Amino acid sequence: MSTAPIAFLKGHGTENDFVIVPDPDNAVDLPAALVARLCDRRAGIGGDGVLHVVRTAAHPEARAMADEAEWFMDYRNADGSVAEMCGNGVRVFARYLQHAGHVTEGDIAVATRAGVKHVHLAKAASGSGSAAGDVTVTMGRAALPEDGVTVAVDGRSWPARNVNMGNPHAVAFVEDLAHAGSLFTEPSYAPATVYPEGVNIEFVADRGPRHVAMRVHERGAAETRSCGTGACAVAVATARRDGVDPAATGTPVTYTVDVLGGTLVITERPDGQIEMTGPAVIVAEGHIDPAWLDPARLGDAATA
Repeated sequence: MSTAPIAFLKGHGTENDFVIVPDPDNAVDLPAALVARLCDRRAGIGGDGVLHVVRTAAHPEARAMADEAEWFMDYRNADGSVAEMCGNGVRVFARYLQHAGHVTEGDIAVATRAGVKHVHLAKAASGSGSAAGDVTVTMGRAALPEDGVTVAVDGRSWPARNVNMGNPHAVAFVEDLAHAGSLFTEPSYAPATVYPEGVNIEFVADRGPRHVAMRVHERGAAETRSCGTGACAVAVATARRDGVDPAATGTPVTYTVDVLGGTLVITERPDGQIEMTGPAVIVAEGHIDPAWLDPARLGDAATA
């Protein structure tokens, strides 16, 4: 075990929060148990997931994308499991690259397990600092598999639309978001075979014309304050429910999606590309105590 402290930062996008581990050379080992300890809100740093920041050429899963993107977002869920993509996470990832001086405002590419995502960092207002300005991510196209599921909570059940944003989602429309229950545990869904690797489940209620609110149970993390890919899935599912398909009309459609931690704006374009715009903030940085990394020892997770 290394005796050198490991640098970390803490950031969030609409209160979907992450532990950021800068590791350009892919030298830091992050087994699932360690990721779970880092994300523990009582005994660790606390977060909905870990953003492992690695140069694309240094990671075996990402090297094929090195010609398109310099940096790879090696994303882990709070339970330590590996995830394909995280929409809020990629905005925070891009904000970190700006914070660290690797990029400035403008357009950048970020490699993920769901492919290369293109990010636009808005120019911050004068005097407002590097954490200001929204971040827009081109999230790719949504897939809409025909097989859906029925989601159930506390004796109520709803049909859920199957939407894939590089990771799987089940979108259920409800009259009241309180019907989703606590979301500390995963809602039941059937048939389970539709999502063999688990699913993110969104509950959606209308707030106005092209304006909805959502709650989400993220696989591997329970309820989170926000889910970027989930907001995109919700916008697409809502548009189809409303009879709107930009590929057919030739006109982009935009939905405002309220999450527990704020608001995201989702636009689906006629070519199917989906853009997500929202905030991303770096709130702290410090070093992880190397002694704490030893599972045989107890102690504080970090010293800031």
